[in-house]
Amino acid sequence: MRRLNALILLYLMFLSPLVLIAQPHEQDKEDAPAEIKKAATDLEKSLIENDDYKIAGNYEQLAKEQMDKGDFGKAEENLYKAIEIYTNAKALKNRPRLLRNIAKAQEAQRKLKAAARNYKAASDEASEKAIKIINANDYARLQNEDNAEAESKYLEENIALLKKMGKKGEVADTYIQEALIKLKQEDTVAALENYSLALPYAVDPPLKAIKIYTEIAKLHVARKEYAEGVSAMNNLLDLARKLKDLDAEIIQLRYLATIYFLMEDWENVVKSLEESYKLAAAAGKTFEAKESLLQLAEYYKNIGDDKAGLAVYEEFLKNLDRIILSDNSLTDAKTFRVTEERIRRLESEKTLKDELIDKKNTFNYLLLGFLAVLILMMVSIVKALYAIKNKNKEIALQSLRREMNPHFLFNSLNSVNQFIAQNNELQANKYLTSYSGLMRNTMENSNKDFVTLGNEIENLTQYLELEHLRFKDKFDFEILVDDELDRETLWVPNMMLQPHLENAIWHGLRYKEGKGILKLSFKPDGKNMLVTIDDDGIGPTKSQQLKTHNQKAHESRGLTNTRERMTLINELYKKNIDFTVTEKTEPETGTIVRVTFPIIHKP
Repeated sequence: MRRLNALILLYLMFLSPLVLIAQPHEQDKEDAPAEIKKAATDLEKSLIENDDYKIAGNYEQLAKEQMDKGDFGKAEENLYKAIEIYTNAKALKNRPRLLRNIAKAQEAQRKLKAAARNYKAASDEASEKAIKIINANDYARLQNEDNAEAESKYLEENIALLKKMGKKGEVADTYIQEALIKLKQEDTVAALENYSLALPYAVDPPLKAIKIYTEIAKLHVARKEYAEGVSAMNNLLDLARKLKDLDAEIIQLRYLATIYFLMEDWENVVKSLEESYKLAAAAGKTFEAKESLLQLAEYYKNIGDDKAGLAVYEEFLKNLDRIILSDNSLTDAKTFRVTEERIRRLESEKTLKDELIDKKNTFNYLLLGFLAVLILMMVSIVKALYAIKNKNKEIALQSLRREMNPHFLFNSLNSVNQFIAQNNELQANKYLTSYSGLMRNTMENSNKDFVTLGNEIENLTQYLELEHLRFKDKFDFEILVDDELDRETLWVPNMMLQPHLENAIWHGLRYKEGKGILKLSFKPDGKNMLVTIDDDGIGPTKSQQLKTHNQKAHESRGLTNTRERMTLINELYKKNIDFTVTEKTEPETGTIVRVTFPIIHKP
């Protein structure tokens, strides 16, 4: 007996520092199973890549693993980080899902008011009708927390919807919620039924099935239905072995031993605890080996088998160094803490980067805004200059259009004087009447760039009649207009042809021996109108030889005026008006002027 006490004392001396290590180790183990480690590692990688969508997705995945493990506080924290990133990225379709998961994490922590707000927000933001209803039901359920019947009604409706949507995990969760309500009512039979209904849907993640089997076993034990409890625990062990979840297997073996103890099945108590201890010792799980050993020692103590208890302690002490050396949990926990620390540092760096990017973007937006204003100002200036340029062109065109031919005015007045000197008052009156009519039409149209074809032909006819009155012995004229040309709907440039007619009369026909002929014709030419001025005068070459210096200057100004007007009209109205002058070759004499107008219909 003295030897037993000595060994126990020696064991406790070794055990004391071990316990100090084992407690935080257990916490680390609970916080960082393989799935959580992987999710944390993926999150770290995405933070390094600085890919917002990957970061948000990994926060969400980490939160999912934490919720499966029961760490709802950290899950809530990571879900809020994910939803913030999605919201900033305008990926709003993800918000209802995240809001619902946040609400579930808060409900598990009994933050019922916050959970209700998030269920309602998830319902309001969801686009799918079924999801709206499910979240609205959960919101209403939390508003009726003291009304078990109402709560059950909302849960049953959600179960039906979730089954249709194929969301097995959420179906299992909802059955579990229904079981908890039944437990509050102390209806363990109904609670067991709901846990059993949840099992077929608890396939992903498997941890959910383990939890359900555990709760079923606990309920059977509470009801003193030990056989059923053992059956549930054996199912749980089978699942843990299938999943190769050694931690779950070791813990459940110890719990199974507790049930056997209540059943006074001593053989299976020992068998379960020994198996639990051996598994833990072989895997280098110090804390689990200690727990199994203590439970086994407690059993031997209760039955008064000191010899067996001493053997257990000796076995443990003998293998203690090997167990500790093969225990990777402390290293894994440290590694996980380092990963968590790196994640926190990367989060801080990302926040700083985002702030710098925001500042840079703000500066860029300001710069772009300044450049936009500058461009607008430049565009306004260019438009203003263009408008001024066009206005100047319009003024120049008006000036050219209103410019009277001094030579024509002088000769007209000289002709009137000549008629009066010859006492030919009838001719003088006739000439003045035609001249005044032409001047009146010219002045009325002086502010117009275009007139109808009929108006232009009328003005040209008056001009030719006036010149013919003065030089009736020198030429006759005829005007031909194709029937396809509508005089009232087609527009032509105002008085663009008069200078060419004047040149034909004054510098060609006037010097011809005998009487000449002047033909003016209008005919369509595809999309254009072709105007031909044909005279059989002496021609440009001979006319140039006969001209005085003043006459040459007058002719040059007349043609220059026409070209300038034509150029201005083409620029202002985006037209393509052109003319050519061709001298006839022997034996014919004279000039042919061809003017091309685009066909323009009166608006």
